[in-house]
This record gives sequence, structure tokens and C-alpha cells, in this order.
Amino acid sequence: MNGTQTQFTQISPSMAHTEQIGARLGSLLQAGDVLCLSGDLGAGKTALARGIVAGWGALEPATSPTFVLIHEHQRAHDAMRLQHIDAYRLERLEDAALLGLEDIFANGSAVIIEWAERVQQLLPADHVWIDLDFVAEDEQARQLTFAAHGARSADLLAAFRAQEG
Repeated sequence: MNGTQTQFTQISPSMAHTEQIGARLGSLLQAGDVLCLSGDLGAGKTALARGIVAGWGALEPATSPTFVLIHEHQRAHDAMRLQHIDAYRLERLEDAALLGLEDIFANGSAVIIEWAERVQQLLPADHVWIDLDFVAEDEQARQLTFAAHGARSADLLAAFRAQEG
């Protein structure tokens, strides 16, 4: 981990709001950015990813890649790619290596990884980690904890927070 680290928390009152948070974050993604989503089943990882993909400007909406493992998204105005990876079904770290995860990181695509804790040892040093947790008092609300690991990720989260107003 680099010396640059930023962390903050946001509460989302609904899945629709979680998607809006994702759209704001997705609009800021650049080539090589890696977003790692972690949380229990039903915590909102896919809703956040849907928002990120939409905000990034993908030509098609995001769906959970659980059975496909990787969805590649493109957008009309440039050649940049966004890889949406779901590591839920990966049973061993070797499975992630066989999937070509390190090659995906090296090819310059922006990347979203659901269940990122399953491939944590393969992550690049510079990445954003987002934990999604249930809020006990409200079954619709989620707490999102953002942590930047590295200079680019810190810049990304600073720009994201600046959008709040």
C-alpha cells in the first residue's frame, strides 16, 4: 500500500440512492482505476456496480456477472473499456489467476470487482476499497465505507467528495 490513504463513510437510504452514488463515482473513472466492492450477500454491491457502469457511460446496462464472471463494457465516445468482475464463484486464488485478472489490471481498463476480498492478494497497490454494510435500524439503508489505497485512488475519491457540494 502506498503512503496515500483516504477513508470516509456515507449512508445510503435506498438501493436507488446507492446506484446514484455509483453513477457519481463512475463518471470520474479513468483508465486503470480499480474499484473493489466488498460486503455480505444483499448488501448492495451489484446496485453500486450498476450505478458505476451507468455513470461511466456504458452502452449497455450492467447486470450481475455472477455466472459469466466478467462483463466488458464499452462506451461510444472513446475506446476505454470497463471490466465488471464478480469473484463470488472463485473458490481459490488460482482460479482468479487463470481468469487472467493480472492481465486485466495491466491492460489499462477501468475495473470493478464484486467480492474483491476473494482476490485481494492479486490487487494492484493503487485501488479503491468500498465496504457495504447493512444499517441495523433500517433494512433499506446501507453504510458505504470508501478507502483509497494509493495516489490515483486518493485523487479519485477527492474528486468524488468534491461533487457532493
